Amino acid sequence: MKRHLFALAAGTALTLASVISIARGEDVTAGAVLKHYGDVAEAMYGDAQAAAGDLGKAIDAFIADPNDKTLAAARAAWKEARPWYQQTEGYRFGNAIVDDWEGRVNAWPLDEGLIDYTDKASYGETSDENPLYTANVIANTSIRIGNDTVDATKIDADLLRKLQEAGGNEANVATGYHAIEFLLWGQDLNGTKAGAGNRPASDFDTKNCTNGNCDRRAAYLKAASDLLQSDLAEMVGNWKADGAARKELKGKGDEGGLATILTGIGSLSYGELAGERMKLGLILHDPEEEHDCFSDNTHNSHYFDEEGMISIYSGKLKRRDGSTLEGPGIAALATAKAPAEAKKLDELMSDAEKKLGAIRDRAESGKEAYDQMIGQGNEEGNALVQSAIDALVAQTRGLEAIVAALNLKITVEGSDSLDNPSAVQ
Repeated sequence: MKRHLFALAAGTALTLASVISIARGEDVTAGAVLKHYGDVAEAMYGDAQAAAGDLGKAIDAFIADPNDKTLAAARAAWKEARPWYQQTEGYRFGNAIVDDWEGRVNAWPLDEGLIDYTDKASYGETSDENPLYTANVIANTSIRIGNDTVDATKIDADLLRKLQEAGGNEANVATGYHAIEFLLWGQDLNGTKAGAGNRPASDFDTKNCTNGNCDRRAAYLKAASDLLQSDLAEMVGNWKADGAARKELKGKGDEGGLATILTGIGSLSYGELAGERMKLGLILHDPEEEHDCFSDNTHNSHYFDEEGMISIYSGKLKRRDGSTLEGPGIAALATAKAPAEAKKLDELMSDAEKKLGAIRDRAESGKEAYDQMIGQGNEEGNALVQSAIDALVAQTRGLEAIVAALNLKITVEGSDSLDNPSAVQ
């Protein structure tokens, strides 16, 4: 995605290191806000790691006894794990250590033919852009990557790391949530009609195997699950008190740290979620452009992105164990410096939450999935998605006002689908 300058320094200078009194009578410093921002990150990634651990247990049980019941349980565990990761995405764009790592756990879309068999009628057999489009590592014990031949006899973490973005192609996604999603559901061959992927449990049953290579498919699923857990553990460590992410944040100083918070929220709100994940799919009416395209879980992923942005901004986080972590968010500084703008942003974030919630409610009710909502000719569904996009753009404009009030300067991710839609027609 391209970057564009979103908000320039403006307004009366604010000494961010000074103590600012907010309405409820507490004193808040920029330092306190940045410390709590790190605490929220550590807690969020910790919850994502714990949920991935439960997913791993469900996957182990499925591999040990592949049947419809254990497959359903593994799929349910995958869906339960997603919100705890999605809420962390507001940390991506402002923190290089997160953005550099993120592709290992949440890269999309993926050319699933790299991993396993595909339906040739819908997927095709070749791609001018990706030589590994149908490499199918599960069915092949060696893979050609450029001039190198990679031994794929043993499917393990080392092999998956080699395959991740192999050949410098971002579509070669071999690890993370979406690789696991594809293995659990298989391709969604329904287009914009009802239904998600429907991979049979027997694809993993070595005694009654369907589609071949069931032992290697199980080994791939196991390796991807273990990698997801270790990758999340790594990021939890980065946000501990002496972790690399905390040190990187501290090194930016108060102004740089606060700009980091707003850059992350603004970039996710605008270029990533409103643009690449929503508007692009709506322009193209293409179900392949939905975030959780195999499981039809996209409505939840979008909604919990917003929940995470609200938590990061406000400083209030609902934990997986039912507890609440609460402290000074950047909202406290905004309320003190620019109460009118802060109140407006609260309203805009509430509206975005409501509009994304309407998409989620429609999907959860069984009326239609997100890929159906963006389908050609679905005026009602298209309007619902566009309404959420508009709310996210407005939310980002509200963040712009806060940036100006705090005399900061940030660069927010853009998206051709919002800034130059003719380029993606």
